[in-house]
Amino acid sequence: MSPSTPVLHRWIKTDCGRAKLAELQQRTGPIAHARLTWFILIAALRDWHLPNPDQSDVSTS
Repeated sequence: MSPSTPVLHRWIKTDCGRAKLAELQQRTGPIAHARLTWFILIAALRDWHLPNPDQSDVSTS
């Protein structure tokens, strides 16, 4: 993971999930914050088994 990659991208791995995360992070207010928290929890659980697209598959021998 590069230094400029947000920490939440470790848990939310799909492109559509990351786009929705960015959208929800722009909203303000207590309901928006609750929805963002709920989204992060559910998205992290759904993406748990997926490989991280930010990590390369290159192995060193």
